[in-house]
Amino acid sequence: MSVINLGRLQDLRHTRHSITLSNGKRLVLFRLPKICRLDSVALPAAESPDAWNYYAMEAECPHAGGPMAEAHIDIEDSSYIASCPWHAYDFNVETGESSYGIKACTFPVTVQDERVSIQVAGAENLLLDKIEPVSEKVKFKHGPRTDPEGPAKYLSENASLCDWCNHILNTPNPEHKIELTTHLFSLFATREQSASPMDIGAGTVTPPQEPPRQNQIQLKPGQMPRARKGGNLKNRIMMLHALANIEQWAIDLAIDIMIRFASFQTTAWDENDRPRPLPRTFFFDWLKVANDEAKHFSLLRARLEELGSFFGALPVHHGLWESAVRTSHDLRARISIIALVHEARGLDVNPRTIDKFRNAGDAESVDALSVIHNDEITHVTTGHRWLTWICQQEGTDPVQVFRSNVQKHFRGAVKGPFNNEAREQAGMNKNYYEDLQGLPWEGDVIAGG
Repeated sequence: MSVINLGRLQDLRHTRHSITLSNGKRLVLFRLPKICRLDSVALPAAESPDAWNYYAMEAECPHAGGPMAEAHIDIEDSSYIASCPWHAYDFNVETGESSYGIKACTFPVTVQDERVSIQVAGAENLLLDKIEPVSEKVKFKHGPRTDPEGPAKYLSENASLCDWCNHILNTPNPEHKIELTTHLFSLFATREQSASPMDIGAGTVTPPQEPPRQNQIQLKPGQMPRARKGGNLKNRIMMLHALANIEQWAIDLAIDIMIRFASFQTTAWDENDRPRPLPRTFFFDWLKVANDEAKHFSLLRARLEELGSFFGALPVHHGLWESAVRTSHDLRARISIIALVHEARGLDVNPRTIDKFRNAGDAESVDALSVIHNDEITHVTTGHRWLTWICQQEGTDPVQVFRSNVQKHFRGAVKGPFNNEAREQAGMNKNYYEDLQGLPWEGDVIAGG
């Protein structure tokens, strides 16, 4: 057994931390208030360390590898329950037991002499490689609102998922879009574990041709002003503004894929001789992506304001939505181009972008961009997983389906340099993207999402 020192108690005040051990094993550490009664949680004072409990469990869900660092935490029978963000599999954070009959590995946590340590059985001489806080919060605007539109409009409890998606797509106010998206993800996930899950509403609502925007000057991608190589304030604001624009469109793209393809059926037939519809986990997964994109936009918008600017101060483009229009006829094409080209391209360029901000001494932007990069690996994973699922049902090769769709619907070459490690982590080996050419195009490949 190895006893691993995680650090000082006073340095571990975040609600959750990602842990990597010297053998490459990854865990997540939860810091949760002690439960005082069956129906309540203590509200501990910041100076009271004994009012908190610490729990450690494996970082990947044993069901399908979902990131438990992003788990939703609930209380059931006086215990904390972590629900995987991918498929809502639930696990007791202390015992690892699940109502689904599988079990996650958990690790005893000890707090002694103001230090936190974990025990890992069956392994000797393990050490801590790194421990990092996990960001899970959307940054809403604070202070008095001057928005003449007033508060965001919420739909009734009878509204279907497609009703909500259409409402969010037609919401031009970015603050309202953030609020409604995060609310919908929480609402859908909560009702999935109840006796009254949300109706999908497939085929009942028609999404807009293009989501409206509020007070933005739109240009074509090739007309956009470019940030220079230097890390001065002006260039950093330009880069953050461009990224925020991409993240706002990414919210709509994740929402649109659910409403536009809610009636999708595979060409293969199930055991009852009927085409296979999309399972409900498809909608949960893309709502999780939308929720992440809302978080990303909020982080970048907040950082722009901290630097003395604001979102909308510079022109923007809608190149990502143009790709959505070209793939609006087929879910396979949509996933291939948006998730596995544009978003995967973000995995390639993000590390270089982060380095630019790090070299400029902008640690706050580095933190925000690092959160975004780690989340986007899971988004490419989501796209890869669902294209693979469709191909498995239809007896086709996902690599060939992807490459065929790029050749038909993407403009330009899929150019490197590639972040092979991050792409491999998301499920895309080199067979997907090497030596791949789409339609003739002289412009840049848009990255991110």
